[in-house]
Amino acid sequence: MSEPRLAVIGAGPAGLAATLAAAARGVHVTLVDSAAEAGGQFYRQPAPGLGARRPQALHHQWRTWERLRDGLRTHVRAGAVRHLTDHHVWFVERPDTGGFTVHALVGPGQEEAAEVRADAVLLATGGYEKVLPFPGWTLPGVVTAGGAQAMLKGGLVLPGRTAVVAGTGPLLLPVATGLAAAGARVAALVDSADPASFLRRSRALAGRPDKVAEGARYAGQLLRHRVRTLLRHTVVEALGTERLEAVTIAALDRDGRVRPDTRRRLDCDTLAVSHGMLPHTDLADALGCRLDGTDVHVDAEQRTDVPGLWAAGETTGIGGSALSLAEGHIAGRSIAARLAGRTPDPHEWTPAARTREKLRSFFTAVDSGYALPAHRAEQVTDETVVCRCEEVSAGAVREAVRELGAGDLRTVKLLTRAGMGWCQGRVCGPGVAEVAGCAETPGRRPFARPVPLGVLARAGEAAGPARAAAPEEPQDDAQRDQ
Repeated sequence: MSEPRLAVIGAGPAGLAATLAAAARGVHVTLVDSAAEAGGQFYRQPAPGLGARRPQALHHQWRTWERLRDGLRTHVRAGAVRHLTDHHVWFVERPDTGGFTVHALVGPGQEEAAEVRADAVLLATGGYEKVLPFPGWTLPGVVTAGGAQAMLKGGLVLPGRTAVVAGTGPLLLPVATGLAAAGARVAALVDSADPASFLRRSRALAGRPDKVAEGARYAGQLLRHRVRTLLRHTVVEALGTERLEAVTIAALDRDGRVRPDTRRRLDCDTLAVSHGMLPHTDLADALGCRLDGTDVHVDAEQRTDVPGLWAAGETTGIGGSALSLAEGHIAGRSIAARLAGRTPDPHEWTPAARTREKLRSFFTAVDSGYALPAHRAEQVTDETVVCRCEEVSAGAVREAVRELGAGDLRTVKLLTRAGMGWCQGRVCGPGVAEVAGCAETPGRRPFARPVPLGVLARAGEAAGPARAAAPEEPQDDAQRDQ
């Protein structure tokens, strides 16, 4: 009997935990990831050529990362895991012959194709930032909070000398403290969250005292670096001519509207902004998975409703690295049992299941505390560009709703071209929905990323009779051509 094969897409906390759990139980794992090194966004590492002396200074939970890294290396050396780096997955196929075929583009140019065949697939594709539009948000110097963190962790560079960190969500805390510790002057952390909303949820938050203590540590670091924390405030406008020079901030009233009498200017050359996170669901959606709102639906074993397909980590709901590790571990054990033809025993992962349930409850309370102001769209002027790719303004979106009767994102897209550009609505979709007053729904896209026509043509040729006779061992195009 051939060794069962699992393809894990994504080498962040969830993907690594699942890989180690499955490989330790006799499953051959192919770990497919778009980055040059494992770790995902959370454990992003500086490039080796930079010669970082103390990369652990940019991270917490470093010992957890070391265990994951060392475990992966051990399984790779033993031949139980094949780690494919710089592989950008654009589609997962379910051939009539059974199993799955993972299609990827290879390398920085993403012009060469590769395929991985597997009996089961785990989606550990993580999440991405949501940034909503406001006047001036397209100025050079305005970056996402996660982008600023990635520059620091991966490139050991600061996005600017004087920064304002703004928006809402738990990501703002580590970004502000990380920039300050690295030498940037953080003029302020501007968060629209209302402190009273967290007090109302104190019982749910108290269920994870470790996370509360983590937040307190961040608060202490902000005080040590003399970073002003302005809660129930928002950035009204980014100011500058050729690039960012300052931001205008203001307090919010109880209804979430800007209080004009509180406007003030903060000089800065960098604005790191984030309005929360969204799960990456393109691959799951293309495979026909059920979505619960923006999250991939899974059962207690992390199985989706597509046979042979599991999902873990941020793609099933935003909840941080500890939750991703727990879900990945459960998924890896479940997959190993199912591929061996037996029903898993949930008692085997009881500690991970307890962690998962507590953290899901905790982050449900956190998310509600960080809810966006109800009237935030009023800050977006008609002249503000909401879709950068197609240069669609907020006024054009409002006109499509008011004058042309658009009532959903698809109709707005057809009437204005908002979301028809390179990002296909991944970046601008939430902002367009906010301005239009539509429900924020994941866009259905056949592919997870742009694909060269030559790659599509070759994939179409391979889908013919020759595919049934293809070798069992995963091979990329270069190997097949030899």
